[in-house]
Amino acid sequence: MNENGSGFDEGCCVLPGGTIRFADIPEKPHPAFAGVFLRCLVPGRETGGTLSVHLVRVAPGCRLDAHVHEGQWEVHKVAAGSGVAVIDGREAAYRPGVTAVIPKGARHEVRAGDQGLVLYAEFVPALV
Repeated sequence: MNENGSGFDEGCCVLPGGTIRFADIPEKPHPAFAGVFLRCLVPGRETGGTLSVHLVRVAPGCRLDAHVHEGQWEVHKVAAGSGVAVIDGREAAYRPGVTAVIPKGARHEVRAGDQGLVLYAEFVPALV
């Protein structure tokens, strides 16, 4: 992965209706958190609102401040980089291979380390 996470441009998402290359999905800045960028890989319209999947890139030293999703469970699967998550007051080291399950209503935050952080965030039901 390079500094903007574009190593993931080679990936793809296989959906019932076809395959979408990650490179064809624009990366957008997070509307609330500086230094955080999103790609919506599987929007809820593809799953009847059951699930959405997002590629989240957090620049080195940046963070998703504490927040809550009242209506969704969230699963983080760390793909690259490192950082720390705090989920309902419990700290967890984030590194490739780590998966965290965040219950709906759980207060959580994510802080990227010096190399930045890339994770897949899955929401049930779909966030978008």
